[in-house]
Amino acid sequence: METILIVEDKESMAQMLKETLDAEGYKTIIAEDGLEGIERLREDRVDLILTDLKLPKKDGMDIMRAAKDENPLVPVIVMTAYGSVETAVLAMKEGAFDFITKPFDTDHLLVLIKRAIENQRLMTENMLLKEEFSSMLGLPRIIGKSEKIKEVAQKIQRVAPGKTTVLLLGESGTGKELFARAIHYLSPRRDYPFVPINCAAIPRELLESELFGHEKGSFTSAESKKFGKFELADKGTIFLDEVGDMDISLQAKLLRVIQEGEIERVGGLKTIKIDVRIVAASNKDLEKAVSERTFREDLYYRLSVFPVKIPPLRERSEDIPLLVEFFLNKYCIELKAQVKNISSEALDLFMGYPWKGNVRELENTIERAIILCDGKTITQEHISLSPLPLESIMRAVPMDGTLKDTAREALRIAETQRIKKALKETKGNKSRAAEMLHVSYKTILTKIKEYGIEDNRG
Repeated sequence: METILIVEDKESMAQMLKETLDAEGYKTIIAEDGLEGIERLREDRVDLILTDLKLPKKDGMDIMRAAKDENPLVPVIVMTAYGSVETAVLAMKEGAFDFITKPFDTDHLLVLIKRAIENQRLMTENMLLKEEFSSMLGLPRIIGKSEKIKEVAQKIQRVAPGKTTVLLLGESGTGKELFARAIHYLSPRRDYPFVPINCAAIPRELLESELFGHEKGSFTSAESKKFGKFELADKGTIFLDEVGDMDISLQAKLLRVIQEGEIERVGGLKTIKIDVRIVAASNKDLEKAVSERTFREDLYYRLSVFPVKIPPLRERSEDIPLLVEFFLNKYCIELKAQVKNISSEALDLFMGYPWKGNVRELENTIERAIILCDGKTITQEHISLSPLPLESIMRAVPMDGTLKDTAREALRIAETQRIKKALKETKGNKSRAAEMLHVSYKTILTKIKEYGIEDNRG
């Protein structure tokens, strides 16, 4: 259910709009003047603003500018009297979605509203996934077209405008920091700092000082006062990566920060008020950690107000060709390489690999392949991937289609890996590999050709 903010000073008009929109299934909020309208759009999450142009205290142009500051994607429809059309056109130039002249037909208004909300939905879907939208809005770009990644992008857009604490869950290498930055840049805090800290990378005895700062002389090496990450992120966003690795004694202090909105530096005697939005991330099962009493239950519920699961790359394999193209272009520029494309056999290899290290592993593999490639096309011989254990092979088998299709693909993956291992052990000697596998020389040649296997001489 979409929420529409109606800013209209005439009570009868406001009530008519409310009844019309309520009947269509929308949730409505009414503000009687421009100042109240600005306050409501800052306090409530709204999907569309319907505002009169002439209002007491603040006018419709002020409403529109405030809306763009809060959330640049929220559509604004301006209502105007016949003689103010020029001003309404000016409002559109400054970012209003459309305007409608009083008196108007409510059916026409409903069409405009539906069009504006659909436009917002498309922008939501595309803003993080399409280069032209992400660059236009100054956002970090997320590569993908799969339904799972679209769903994540939509959740990010919905939660970003507020102050809600977000917990990003997913395996290492899935791009959790990229999504955290997107939340920051889509929020009203985007003009203030985004401060990331990896809780697993800092020794626990130093992490408290990194987070909250310390006073001069508070411990042996504290030769001067130091501001912590929370102070540096004031009015902005702090990203607590791998929060599941935080020592349980420090978790209690983090909980107090969330509850009270204040910190104390190590060795300090006074509390310091802060205004920070927290985005946390973990590759661990925090619910399991809670049951094992290695993570505080009260902190878990404070952090997981809005959990978002980032899917592993193996669950969105349709995004692999886009990611390959992106990293190919990126590293060809960085490395001044002449590589233009990747062979279909090499891409098939990527599509069938489970990518335990996710997007980060794929990126590293592409960079390494470009360095090894002397020509313009990356082939299988330029790609170095770890042999797959059985459980990884089974994860790579698609679980859709017919049983026959699944069995055929499982056989292809398993035979490919076994033949590669045999060729490596025999330094590329196909006759010896055939003997090792108890098949004829003709059979192994046929399999090598069918599966596009390159000689592996170790």
